[in-house]
Amino acid sequence: MQRGEESIQLQLWDTAGAERYNSMGSSFYRNSEACILVFDLTNQDSFKNIETWRNEFLNTLNPPDAATYPFILLGNKSDMSNVITVKNEEIEAYCKEHNNMPYFATSAKEDINLEEAFNKVADMAYIRNTQNEESFVPTDTKYLKIGEKQPKKKKCCG
Repeated sequence: MQRGEESIQLQLWDTAGAERYNSMGSSFYRNSEACILVFDLTNQDSFKNIETWRNEFLNTLNPPDAATYPFILLGNKSDMSNVITVKNEEIEAYCKEHNNMPYFATSAKEDINLEEAFNKVADMAYIRNTQNEESFVPTDTKYLKIGEKQPKKKKCCG
């Protein structure tokens, strides 16, 4: 992604809310400059779980600036307006309560607001990174374009 003259590299780690990734949290979250929290607009429980995931992230990462750590909230499946159960008032209240967290109603299926959301998280991460002297960028990074599928790895000894 571009921010003015500078190129910004995003590494995205998707735990998909799966419990099996809980023990790997510290390696997923280490050196993170921002966090994207995603919930399903058609599932009230997924919205209620956002606070649990936010707290787990902060407890695992333990940033010195926890109160102002950059989070962004995405409500997915905005294309399914006829079955949305999470109310805008709830979302607005949650974001306001958490340092005016940016929010985007998105649809992965219909590609709604995704570019805007990722540009926002890139800006947030860039700002935090330029203020954080302990940043780390791995040297063995592989670059993928959004929407590009990763090549399948060959199995050994098969």
